[in-house]
Amino acid sequence: MKSSSQPQALSMVNDVKSIAISGLHRGENPQPGSAVIASIRRVFPEIRIIGLSYDPLESLLFSKGEDHLDAAYLMPYPDMGEVPLLGRLEMIIRKENVGYIIPCLDLEIPNLINISQQLDEWGVQCALPTKRSLRMMSKLNLCHFCHKINISSPKMEVAADQELLLHFAMEIGYPVYVKGKFYEAQIAHTPDELIQASQKIARVWGWPLIVQEVINGEEYDIIGLGDGQGGIIKTCTIRKFQRSVTGKGFAGVVVENPELERLAQIIIEELRWNGPFELEFLKAAGKPYSLFEINPRFPAWSDFPSQVGCNLPARIVEDFIGIEPTALAACVSGQMFVRHSVDLVGDIAELADMSNTGERIMTPYQAEVEATK
Repeated sequence: MKSSSQPQALSMVNDVKSIAISGLHRGENPQPGSAVIASIRRVFPEIRIIGLSYDPLESLLFSKGEDHLDAAYLMPYPDMGEVPLLGRLEMIIRKENVGYIIPCLDLEIPNLINISQQLDEWGVQCALPTKRSLRMMSKLNLCHFCHKINISSPKMEVAADQELLLHFAMEIGYPVYVKGKFYEAQIAHTPDELIQASQKIARVWGWPLIVQEVINGEEYDIIGLGDGQGGIIKTCTIRKFQRSVTGKGFAGVVVENPELERLAQIIIEELRWNGPFELEFLKAAGKPYSLFEINPRFPAWSDFPSQVGCNLPARIVEDFIGIEPTALAACVSGQMFVRHSVDLVGDIAELADMSNTGERIMTPYQAEVEATK
């Protein structure tokens, strides 16, 4: 969908710095990067986009479609801390003229917040919440946060070891979810299943783990942008009606729901949230909406609203660049999406190149091309 500001955006694109985006893997547990890139290219088709990758097999590295990358670089894992991240980013920023970063993975955000002053000094803008906001909405603090603002949430306890985990699960009542402090969740119907799931998650994410009540009901998700002052720039609300075995939404429909809009405003106002977010609610029959997760980045379905006039990733880029923002349309009740998987074609040499060198250049940077002439 074309917008009134698109000609302005297109005319400026040659002067715009590159954008670095992460979360490049699709599949059974899709990450948001592909959707964010496709949304941006819908308004800024010629902008240079750099992929920040953690695995040479991330599927987006092989895409030649509207979500294609111009270059990609392997990154140090977030648990390695800020020093390796700064070193790698400095090289990429200099080489690719990166001026903007949109992180699409939860684990990256604390490190990026901690190095935000250095990014500012390098002239790099990044779509980030504050430390305060991130701490308040974290999985470990969500139950306390919901109690503070008088919003319902599932029963939840944080366990430092397996003995406490089993104790809390018995208090809450099976089945329960066991969750990592950063990522991953599994359902457990018995103590034996809980032990197996907790061991698997703890091997990756460590302790503490979270045990959470299972609420049987419909899931509603809200994507939005916070202005950093307690206001919301725009939202789109869907009801998921097809979910994978891991709970990921593979189909959803737009709903108009004043109560969810009211709850979203309360949450974002309290957090004074800056940048993209996703709120996940469950609604059991005869009970209030229950907030069971807040994600501090765009969700994997963010390209759906962008296709119907509510392009939130492109709005962030407009704010970065400093051009007049496009009017964001309201998503119309009844509009829906279904996720579709495709096979991407590549060459084993491309995989080897990324594995051996830590980088792949799909489209040479124009400044380097001009220098060789």
